[in-house]
Amino acid sequence: MERYIDYAAWPRKELFEFFGAVSNPFYMVTFRQDVTALRRYCKEHAISFYYGLVYLCCKALMDVPEFSLRIRGEKIAVLETLKPSFTDLKKGSELFHIVTMPCEGGIMEFCRNAKEKSSRQDYFIDAAGQTDGLVYFSCLPWMDVTAVTNERDLSAPGARDDSIPRICWGKYREENGRTTLGLSIEVNHRLIDGVHIGLFAQALTRRIEEIS
Repeated sequence: MERYIDYAAWPRKELFEFFGAVSNPFYMVTFRQDVTALRRYCKEHAISFYYGLVYLCCKALMDVPEFSLRIRGEKIAVLETLKPSFTDLKKGSELFHIVTMPCEGGIMEFCRNAKEKSSRQDYFIDAAGQTDGLVYFSCLPWMDVTAVTNERDLSAPGARDDSIPRICWGKYREENGRTTLGLSIEVNHRLIDGVHIGLFAQALTRRIEEIS
């Protein structure tokens, strides 16, 4: 059974309504993320760094309750889980497809399942699986990312209700024995403030460190 916020008693009600009055309530933050332990782990276990970071980001988002909120008309739903939906290049091609799958099991299991699902997928996107319980992921491994925005149809009905976080990162770089990358996250300010992005960054760092 779905659960919803008690809107009348919701402490965020005033902020939600304030940012709900603007035509474009979305904003983006990019920060440098240390991924040294994850890079080492992926090398040692011969798994995809990309899939591994998708998994850990999704888990870190679930550590911060605000990222599990979704705007549904006059109601605010509280999701029990989040599902990653990530871009992946077709082998030997510049074209990509979008893989959507549950964030289940451990990191090893997720990476194996993601590799298998992506390799079998012969269509661009599963339109039926595009629900508001997703998190969108992408990667630009050819360059050091300092900022990323995302396409939106702001003229569509309910466009300002879009509550799906969008995460993208770029090429990782080695410096002084550490591996870092620029990670960009775009959110709806009606639900997410800077403090919540800070908590996500802390949760992601903790999960990366714990993997070693």
